[in-house]
Amino acid sequence: MTDPLEPLAQRVAERAIDLVVGALDINALLQRVDLNAVIDQIDVDEILKKVDIDSVVERIDINEVLKNLDVNEILKNVDVSALLDRIDVNELVGRVDVEALVGQTDLGAILAKSSGGITTEALDAVRSQAVGLDQFIDRWVWRLIRRGRPRPLGPPALMPAALAEADAPSEVEAQSAADAQSAAEAQSAAEAQS
Repeated sequence: MTDPLEPLAQRVAERAIDLVVGALDINALLQRVDLNAVIDQIDVDEILKKVDIDSVVERIDINEVLKNLDVNEILKNVDVSALLDRIDVNELVGRVDVEALVGQTDLGAILAKSSGGITTEALDAVRSQAVGLDQFIDRWVWRLIRRGRPRPLGPPALMPAALAEADAPSEVEAQSAADAQSAAEAQSAAEAQS
């Protein structure tokens, strides 16, 4: 049997609690609570033992987290020198497949580029020597054919008419040049036959 006063006491207690809670200023009450003392009483390890970490991680949207990361700010805090000191370069190079790397390299193009530079330099040297030889021959021909006369200022086609006529060779000189040309052609033909 239950005491008939028990339900009445229950209703009175519920009503008293409602009145006390309604009269309390929760903010003032929380200001009086020492949260550090409360936190010191909490065993975080015990709480974490009860948490299913896998289910928590599954609920995290990693892409959204990565969008909010400032990678530049993170990299400012990275000691790159210390990171590079921890890298074993020999092991890293040992992992490189040199044969595959060489197989993907167009050695023909590399050789063409490097030998092209050498060829260009050789051609430049030959051209320079040819210009020097041409100037040497020009000086000797000038001495043989046009002794005592000053050299022309330039090719007759590029000079004004008055200057071209002044530099034009005399008939005797023109004939001597033609004779020298014929003799050179005859000698070349004789050498070609022998």
